[in-house]
Amino acid sequence: MVSEAVVQALKQYVPEENICLQEPMAGHTTFRIGGPADCLVELESEEQLIRVQNYLNKVELPYFILGNGSNLLVSDEGYRGVVLRIGSGMNRISVNGCELTAEAGATMAQVARVAMEHGLTGLEFASGIPGTVGGGVVMNAGAYDGEMSQVVKQVRVVSRTGESMELDNETMEFGYRKSSIREHCFIVTKVVFQLQTGEREQIKAKMEELVARRREKQPLEYPSAGSTFKRPCGHFAGKLIMDAGLRGYQCGGAKVSEKHCGFVVNAGGATAKDVRRLIQDVQEIIQDKFNVNLETEVLFLGWE
Repeated sequence: MVSEAVVQALKQYVPEENICLQEPMAGHTTFRIGGPADCLVELESEEQLIRVQNYLNKVELPYFILGNGSNLLVSDEGYRGVVLRIGSGMNRISVNGCELTAEAGATMAQVARVAMEHGLTGLEFASGIPGTVGGGVVMNAGAYDGEMSQVVKQVRVVSRTGESMELDNETMEFGYRKSSIREHCFIVTKVVFQLQTGEREQIKAKMEELVARRREKQPLEYPSAGSTFKRPCGHFAGKLIMDAGLRGYQCGGAKVSEKHCGFVVNAGGATAKDVRRLIQDVQEIIQDKFNVNLETEVLFLGWE
């Protein structure tokens, strides 16, 4: 539990209204699942992040960096520590020529829209991705043949010891759904995108086309964390799951989507335990039937 002394100390670094105790994490994940975090702090600047982080390190309190919670499963028991949320308080976006700069809390959809409004092409693929820019960079988010590695010029990060630094595209070591950020436990605070000029109406039409394709093929009517599994080498996770006869497979309120088998959805009242059990069942069955290891894109928080 977070003590009153810790709460009073946090008030020195962030406004009191930005500190929430016993905050249900179901309201901060796209699964709409998760027990309470001992404390959730909404951050509004890199300076606040560094000061709060330094304090938590000093008192040896565990903390977790949260964006939009779009690839996260929080346990039903919640999280025993402090959640530092980089969201709407850090979502400023600016444009200078063909460069678009966004704070880490801006959503992927927001940056795609701003780029379109300025006649800049390159971020159309991001228009339907539910996460934040920060999370998108960490996992090299992508869709429909586009991904962050193609458009990211520079990333501003903070180390776990409170040091700010700038990383260029090469230093990010982008790969399939990964970057060097997670390996080094850096925290993204700002991203510079290098885009190209284009015709606004064409960009808008492309975004609308991709959103329509996503709506047609993905179970957007249900809470989920997007694609549950990474693409295994030489295979597609959704097809393997479908071929294994697991379309519609259900554990409690958690279900393999009948629309797209690569998605595990909250079909109604699912607990985190339901989702995790279903994921493990799918992994075991696919391993047994096809000798393929399905790795999750979803991260797990608050589990033993």
